[in-house]
Amino acid sequence: MWTNMFDLDLSILEKMVRPMIVYAFLLVGLRLSGKRELAQLNAMDLVVLLTLSNTVQNAIIGPDNTVVGGLIGATTLLAMNYCIVRFLFSHPVFDRLVEGKPTPLVEHGTSQPANMQRELITPQELRAAAHKQGFASLHDVEKAVLEPSGVISFVGKDPPASEARHGELTRRLDDLSRQLAEVHTLLAARS
Repeated sequence: MWTNMFDLDLSILEKMVRPMIVYAFLLVGLRLSGKRELAQLNAMDLVVLLTLSNTVQNAIIGPDNTVVGGLIGATTLLAMNYCIVRFLFSHPVFDRLVEGKPTPLVEHGTSQPANMQRELITPQELRAAAHKQGFASLHDVEKAVLEPSGVISFVGKDPPASEARHGELTRRLDDLSRQLAEVHTLLAARS
């Protein structure tokens, strides 16, 4: 039993190189497939991401199903990811190359069909994402941006109702303060 768990079929170097190759492939593949894959906007995208991990499993660990082999592969992936993230953090030019740029989906209240088509985002999906962010409709959206991470950020046209109410209350309080000051001045003048 212990031999099956800890006896490696492949060399440690091969166990380290395999995850590096798969990591680089997935990084490039996900970058080329677009930000939509990261956003997981629908069930099909989620299924693709879940099955992708199972598909590349054997490429990472090979025919070896030992605990040590799995730990070497996982450690290599984590270490490689840590190093790449640290490198990209200190080199913004490369970070933009790997991560990509934000894509405007709505600008000045107008949807951008060409950008939506390029990112394969339908108007229905954009509306659903806006609803999740608390917008009743796309007419309430001033700007929507598909971030490199796959998240859609929304900015509303008008201030939220709570801000409008706060502004109205503040204006009324200022009016009352002014009126009280005038009454106080009149009373002081009569005395």
